[in-house]
Amino acid sequence: MKRYIFSLSILFSLLVSCTSEPQWEPTLKESDCEQEAYKSGVLLVKFTPEVVALLEENGLVSSGALTRSGAPALDELLALLGDCELERVFPYNSRTELTTREAGLHQWYVVRFDERYDVEQVALRMRSLGEVQQVDLNRTIKRAYSGKATPLKVADMPKTTRSEGARMNDPLFPMQWNIENRGDMFREGEVVKSVKDADVQCVEAWERTTGHPEVIVAVLDEGIFVEHPDLKANMWVNADEVKGSHEDNDGNGYAGDVNGYNFVHDTGKITWNDPWDSGHGSHVAGVIAGVNNNGEGISSIAGGDGSPGTGVRVMACQIFSGNVSTGLLQVVRAMKYAADNGAVVLQCSWGYVSGAANIYDWGEAGFATQEQWEMGSPLEKAALEYFVHYAGSPAGAIEGGIAVFAGGNESAPAAGFPGAADFCVSVAATAADFTPAVYTNYGPGTTISAPGGDQDYYFDYVDQEHNYGEIGCILSALPYNVSESGYGYMEGTSMACPHVSAVVALAISHAVEQRRHFKADELRELLHATTVDIDPYFTGKKTYCRYVADIGPIQPMQLNLSDFVGKMGSGQVNATALLAAMDGAGMEMRFPNLTLVEGETVALHPARYFLEGEELTYTVTIADSSIASSAMQEGKLLFEGLKSGSTTASIVASNGVAHDFAITVRKSEGGMGWL
Repeated sequence: MKRYIFSLSILFSLLVSCTSEPQWEPTLKESDCEQEAYKSGVLLVKFTPEVVALLEENGLVSSGALTRSGAPALDELLALLGDCELERVFPYNSRTELTTREAGLHQWYVVRFDERYDVEQVALRMRSLGEVQQVDLNRTIKRAYSGKATPLKVADMPKTTRSEGARMNDPLFPMQWNIENRGDMFREGEVVKSVKDADVQCVEAWERTTGHPEVIVAVLDEGIFVEHPDLKANMWVNADEVKGSHEDNDGNGYAGDVNGYNFVHDTGKITWNDPWDSGHGSHVAGVIAGVNNNGEGISSIAGGDGSPGTGVRVMACQIFSGNVSTGLLQVVRAMKYAADNGAVVLQCSWGYVSGAANIYDWGEAGFATQEQWEMGSPLEKAALEYFVHYAGSPAGAIEGGIAVFAGGNESAPAAGFPGAADFCVSVAATAADFTPAVYTNYGPGTTISAPGGDQDYYFDYVDQEHNYGEIGCILSALPYNVSESGYGYMEGTSMACPHVSAVVALAISHAVEQRRHFKADELRELLHATTVDIDPYFTGKKTYCRYVADIGPIQPMQLNLSDFVGKMGSGQVNATALLAAMDGAGMEMRFPNLTLVEGETVALHPARYFLEGEELTYTVTIADSSIASSAMQEGKLLFEGLKSGSTTASIVASNGVAHDFAITVRKSEGGMGWL
């Protein structure tokens, strides 16, 4: 499956203040064509702190919407725009409001107005106001590729058996060259289109870890078939929420979000069976955390070993649904939701068309530089930076988050944004012999490579038993309405992307189990420093048939492989080398300092901060017991704030290891702990 893209209307005029016109009136749209690029009647606006204070004084903090701001000049403009509403872009969450405000995301508001008015003209006028700092359009998100997956036939399922000595007993494992490439696939006479170990090198890495359930990967994609037998056990579960509830039971701003959230339809119900859905979200989830060693279906990179307490968890952040139009508003909310609810890896198989793409094939090209992207999409940048900086924990295995994007499928000599930003990971796609997939973007902005499939390259291996789209592509999970077997094939940098996300999740799992702490930047540097050098494979020419699945094997074409030397990022992702490089790196995890509210209790698992901590017992000493108390209950330490103040404390494990920490207790400010 090719990645998804945003359609673009790069309105740099938004960045230039216009001259104030006393008699200005909103202009009616000339047509509905603008709706193809961005939503009518909606702007995303960052107000000054003074305007935000007025809005909050009028009660617009935790929920709801207002029709006026209280700022005269702004309200004068709103009065010209018909029925207006202002609401926060990011819903109030008491647990994360402090970081929201530190990042300035509380200043971003959705401004809704009469859809008849020209959005660009309103945006220009809005930008000219002193009460406004930035304006972003709610751009429409579209799929770049409408093709469906190639299902694995039910009749073919019994023919697959695991290879002797295979690490996992999943019957489809031998068909997953992307996970274990033995170099014995795609051979015909002297022609060999596979290379041993041209995979992600995770089989040996599994000797260290197969994935830990504390590690959460947020999949921003189509909805995931959460009941799939190879996915269900590894789906993230929000234990504080109620399935099907219309109430926000855990107070995170979203109701009923048990496995994630459907940002398209604004509901906790994740959908996957729309006739226009491709199964892409389930396919991506299967690559990352399909349940391993359960005797059925596929294996995955970080899906555990089949025993309880193994396997990373997948959070469904649904930003696509059938052919329903969705926009930037849903995307940025999904990014922040992921960080606020525990995800540390952001899996994004979408992005803009490369700024270097052929406009005759792809229409309007996207951002050409990071500066253009930052200026032209300020809210997206802010939301991504929030995830990168605020995901994880200073007291956990990783501080900050890692955002992984598909590099793009336009065969362009530059990756697309936002993945090409220097604080993200942008993935190019390779075939089973390390050669670049014929569709992949490469060059500036590309940081790493991974298996993505290449059906156009393997056109000469198709026979009566195999269809185009099977040979040389990525096998993973699919909903039953897409494939009766529940499995099938896709390709693209959107398939290469989850391979890297899964390896990163495997690395963080290793840190969890070794009780080591890494900053996100440190881990990202190790990711790129431990890759396989694939440049030696870029010699000669690569023969392929472009669009073979659509038009058949017409006249073969050739790719000059030397054009890719030094342009596929640091090399191909290598899980074994990455995990080995982490040994002794980072810092020893420490028991965290605590901030409590009077009368409230916080629970922590002490075992998370001591190596092999599950086998130990713990003693806590609090210097001033009038400020806080502690008690052990079912493996958890319960700390209660008794009165305002600060005190030192220590925790000693039964193996003699001791950690000192601080406890601060404060009063609740009318329920707004961020004040």
